[in-house]
Amino acid sequence: MDNETRATEREIGDISAYREKVSGIITEIEKVIVGKRPEIVLLLTAMFSGSHVLIEDVPGTGKTTLAATVAKVTGLEFKRAQFTPDVMASDITGFNIYNRQKEEFEFRQGLVMCNLMLADEINRASPKTQSALLEAMEENRVTVDGVTYPVPDPFMVIATQNPTGYVGTYPLPEAQLDRFALKIKMGYPSPDEELGIIMARRGSNPLEKVSNVITVDELREIKNVVSDIKIEAELYRYIVLLISATRRHPSLALGASPRASVALMHLAQAYAFIRGRAYVLPEDIAAVFRPAIGHRLMLRQDAKLRGTTPEEVLGEILRSTEVPYKGKRA
Repeated sequence: MDNETRATEREIGDISAYREKVSGIITEIEKVIVGKRPEIVLLLTAMFSGSHVLIEDVPGTGKTTLAATVAKVTGLEFKRAQFTPDVMASDITGFNIYNRQKEEFEFRQGLVMCNLMLADEINRASPKTQSALLEAMEENRVTVDGVTYPVPDPFMVIATQNPTGYVGTYPLPEAQLDRFALKIKMGYPSPDEELGIIMARRGSNPLEKVSNVITVDELREIKNVVSDIKIEAELYRYIVLLISATRRHPSLALGASPRASVALMHLAQAYAFIRGRAYVLPEDIAAVFRPAIGHRLMLRQDAKLRGTTPEEVLGEILRSTEVPYKGKRA
């Protein structure tokens, strides 16, 4: 057995040590969020990769509750911003205020100074306020009056929006959508799941009974481990082929950017980690491909008229792109 093989086995053993911890996180979240394990896994995938998430669905499907539950289970400092047209950019980034006693300006922290920020109904805030999040999301810092302040580590934005209520909203521009690694849709629960939800809420809120499973330091450690997950050269090429195909597809007016390629790589590493592996497989990339790329695309008008969706286009791209080690996907 050569040294590289021993190193790989040791890495796999180290990843396996986290399996129980990750399983415990998911189990604890499911005490509140019923029947949404795929969505929970995707959210944790983004968290472990250091990314941000946009959750889009109709009111009452658990978007805000999911964010609050994840914060409590992971021990993160949580702040919620209820976005409305009168919310100002300074509310998000912070501002300087003059202290008469000290005769100097003092910095008052904004809502981004936390580990997990929920931007609730982000499309109801003005474009100026929406853009205040960009620097924090991209560079983990904010600049106020020429002075730069780092945001806490880890830092994650979970934004929500309602796809049906357009009155009084400001749609997120493509540049800001591109900052979200994933877009998740919660969907309605099944009748049995909904029965479980209402029965669990007969008395107290189940969120009050959720326990903290990991610490902030452990989450930082997980992020470091995820960044070391191995990706073979063929899989880098596979990612590029998938992203490049979106720029050539006849149904798309706008394909995915190189930022999408980087996001897909990091998400695949985190997804492999959650699956208990120290290496990425093509299946990991395929599993996160649609939620990672769909919101970054723009359909041509004729494709919209035909009823084509970005998810259908991405499915076609997955099926037609050669998969490393396996030929073409069936």
